[in-house]
Amino acid sequence: MAETRRRFDQDFRDGAVRLVRETGKPIAQVARDLGIKDGTLANWVALDRHRRENAPGDGLGEHERAELARLRRENAELRMRCDVLKRSLALWVEDSMIR
Repeated sequence: MAETRRRFDQDFRDGAVRLVRETGKPIAQVARDLGIKDGTLANWVALDRHRRENAPGDGLGEHERAELARLRRENAELRMRCDVLKRSLALWVEDSMIR
């Protein structure tokens, strides 16, 4: 006889993942408490973790944070150089008009 698959709505899945994430309990224990298989809950937790890591603007990794800081410093330096060039160009134009 074929085994029927149980279906869980998204609210139940989100709640189960939240229990694992917020309580710090092992996946096997939470799954046992909820009456589901631990492999199923592990898949849900892995999917949630993947979504959180790859969400745009959310949860930058350590490497991304370091790169962002480096790019911000580089951007500030380039803006300063651009400002210096604009000022020197203005002085050069002013000097050439006087002559």
